[in-house]
Amino acid sequence: MLLVSTYDLGRQPFGLASPAAWLRHGGAEVDCVDTSREELIDERIAAAGLVAFYLPMHAATRLAAPLIDRVRRVNASARIAAYGLYAPLNATWLRERGVNHVLGPEAEHELVSLADPMNGRDGHAIAERFLTPHRANLPPLAEYAALQMPDGSTRVVGNTDATRGCKHLCRHCPIVPVYHGRFHAIPVDAVLDDIRQQVAVGAQHISFGDPDFLNGPTHARRIVERLAAEFPGVTYDATIKIEHLLKHASMLPLFASTGCLFITSAVESIDDAVLQHLAKGHTRADFVTAVHLCRQASLTLSPTFVAFTPWTTIDGYAELLQTIEALDLGEQVAPIQLAIRLLITAGSPLLELPDIQAAIGEFDPASLTWPWRHRDPRVDALQQSVMRGVAAKSSVRRAVPHMTEAWYCCAEPSPEDMRLV
Repeated sequence: MLLVSTYDLGRQPFGLASPAAWLRHGGAEVDCVDTSREELIDERIAAAGLVAFYLPMHAATRLAAPLIDRVRRVNASARIAAYGLYAPLNATWLRERGVNHVLGPEAEHELVSLADPMNGRDGHAIAERFLTPHRANLPPLAEYAALQMPDGSTRVVGNTDATRGCKHLCRHCPIVPVYHGRFHAIPVDAVLDDIRQQVAVGAQHISFGDPDFLNGPTHARRIVERLAAEFPGVTYDATIKIEHLLKHASMLPLFASTGCLFITSAVESIDDAVLQHLAKGHTRADFVTAVHLCRQASLTLSPTFVAFTPWTTIDGYAELLQTIEALDLGEQVAPIQLAIRLLITAGSPLLELPDIQAAIGEFDPASLTWPWRHRDPRVDALQQSVMRGVAAKSSVRRAVPHMTEAWYCCAEPSPEDMRLV
């Protein structure tokens, strides 16, 4: 079996390591290729009876398209599967390209069954034990995005997931059509086992990839307490919703004392009307409060934004910039966050909104999105201008800890834009 990842935010792909462990447990021979860091050569394609593409993001899905075509040319007899969050969202498109099996984001058991239907029968029992991800045949952690510290030094970064899914229903989020408000916790011991093996090969910082680290606050507390006790020199970061930062503000000092360097939060907008359209669950005032709470706890809050939506105005964009400056967040906002344009994918709950229906055109199979135009052409022109400006400033040094590859949520630049930033 050949597992292929095309892009995963500059991280060593958990989505390859986890199913690799399951497949090896079932007796399958597994090869893993991360094309963001290494070349996929024809010999590896030709040797595979089953090629499975990991598609956790929109950009990763688009980047996989030519590779799927290549697999068909090089190894016409191979079965092709696609799995990950964006696989079911683009099932029709994938099948039209020749993908035989379209699986969801938790595809370990199904991949075992595809590799060997007899071994797949005990997959549910394996699931209850949660196998430690197998990372040995992936590129070394040092080849992935690093943590840039304010003093100019860097730290090797590992990553893991403590939960899967999300209990929230943000309207623009690609997790919602797949999980429908469900999430579950990965056992603490399993999470620590994965961290332990990454620290053993050089990880100095752990990035938790959960959509929201505080979906299970007690679970999160247990993990960070054990992480700090076993690896007192290892730092970490996590993604947490604004509403959870307020609801669980008492945990912020714990995060700071256990090595949390920064918290990413998908703020998206400072306009309450836009936040309501997106069903974000917080207000502008909540965001401001969260900024102050994190500062009081000596934590860096790194907000992300969907700066351009069908509801964005020229004055509203100017107000966003002024608010970032007034809150002294300039160093904490990655430049790309000021250029992000709302992504409307197949199956998005955004399509339920009349304003979105009025803004979109026909679905574009090439971009896998519903393209939209703003009613004010100046807003679209501004977004394109800002994106060009971001490309010129992408290497600016920042005075807060941050990843050397920018963080994207559910509003991503195209593969072309990613090459700029």
